[in-house]
Amino acid sequence: MARLARRTLWLGLAWMCVAVAGAAWLALAHRDTLREAFETDARIAHRLLSQRAVQLEAILATLALLQPGAAGGDAAPEQRLPALYPQVLRVWRRESAQAWTGADAGALADGEAVSRAARRVALASADFAAGRFLLVQAADPASFALQIDLRALVPQAEWPYEANGPVRVALVHEGQTLVLADGHDTGSIGGAFSFRKHLAAQSQPFELVAALRPGWAALPWVAIAAWTALSALGAGLLLAALRMRAERLRAHALLRLDQVGRLNALGELAAGMAHELNQPLTAMLANAQAAQRLLADVPPDVDAARGAIEQSARQARRASDVVGRLRRTVARPDVGTRMQPVDLGDSVRQALELIEPDLRRLGVQPDLKVDAAATSVQAEPVALEQIVHNVLTNAMQALEQVPPDERRLELGVVRDGLRGALVVRDSGPGIAPEALAHLFEPFFSTRADGLGLGLSLCETLAASMGGTLTGANSPPRGAEFRLSLSLVAHAATT
Repeated sequence: MARLARRTLWLGLAWMCVAVAGAAWLALAHRDTLREAFETDARIAHRLLSQRAVQLEAILATLALLQPGAAGGDAAPEQRLPALYPQVLRVWRRESAQAWTGADAGALADGEAVSRAARRVALASADFAAGRFLLVQAADPASFALQIDLRALVPQAEWPYEANGPVRVALVHEGQTLVLADGHDTGSIGGAFSFRKHLAAQSQPFELVAALRPGWAALPWVAIAAWTALSALGAGLLLAALRMRAERLRAHALLRLDQVGRLNALGELAAGMAHELNQPLTAMLANAQAAQRLLADVPPDVDAARGAIEQSARQARRASDVVGRLRRTVARPDVGTRMQPVDLGDSVRQALELIEPDLRRLGVQPDLKVDAAATSVQAEPVALEQIVHNVLTNAMQALEQVPPDERRLELGVVRDGLRGALVVRDSGPGIAPEALAHLFEPFFSTRADGLGLGLSLCETLAASMGGTLTGANSPPRGAEFRLSLSLVAHAATT
């Protein structure tokens, strides 16, 4: 009897543990589902508001570009915009010989000054209490301004939130808050979900803030009750079987993860080597073919062939350096032992020479400006060469997507405090807002045939040299990448 009581006790305890664990797992899984749905809706709301914000910038930019004829009063063509766009409450036009009028004249004048200096649409003022803000586009012969209804920015037909739903949604700017959905607190099952992100428009630096506190009523009570009943029925042998099965699955999973991890490591290393060796090997092939043609001429051009062979030899040494650096990276050596003074301007010029055929093919004449006070930086030469080459290659690929007469490539070696910086700007299509946050993530690429390793490797190399590599869009169109490294004089004193 005592033995049976002990077994019953142990089975009861086992059932209680399984029931509680299953209920907790169901609750956590459901909470994860709620979180995913919350984040998806928040991203949708952010995208919709960002699209509206960018649309307003496009409207002002179009007005400034086209300069519609001023007929005066409501007859001016731009005065029809409120009928087309409900979020536009009012349109101002200021001719160069006139001044802004009305109660907002001062704010409009200040906003126009900012717009003219920045060469883009600027925020003149924002009054969240009134639910309005002003945008200005400076232009000649006439500047334009819009008064925008903040609440009308919300596209109700596609808006993922209900006014009386559980999610609180608001726009925040410099201490001002405009509530778009009140939300309601139904208790908490482990803390609130939150989402904060600025709209993807420089002229409207409003932050979308969403919050949700999931309540107890949101738990899957039916599923929890069903799990409890099933666990009670199978408390004995089923519990033991499940434990044995769980152990087997765990062992197989660990083995599979170990195998996949090894394959991924080998794949990443192979992809990295292929990525970085592609250029020197291509250059070696081109120089070897050129030498063959020169030697086949009658009479053979020996001097030119010798130069081509020397170029091949240099590229072979560069490939050897890349392989050596990759081997040292795998071995995790001390980066400081390879650091030395490097002329940043010379590195850029060498990279431009390497891609000169592509520049000539695209009809691009790079504009390079070098500040002599910013050229000597502390770096690892091969790593610096790889970074510069990858950034320039990405810029060339971006320029291929725009018409030939719109292709611009600007490079600057500048001093930034105690650091030297390389700034590369192109006039390509720019970086999609959704890609900015993932720009330096391994295996993330916006190209169908891209490996997604180039920028990731470049950022890693820059960080290993004590530097930084950043990327952003460059108004009015294009992308800007900035590589920042310590100047030699500063590195010697730190």
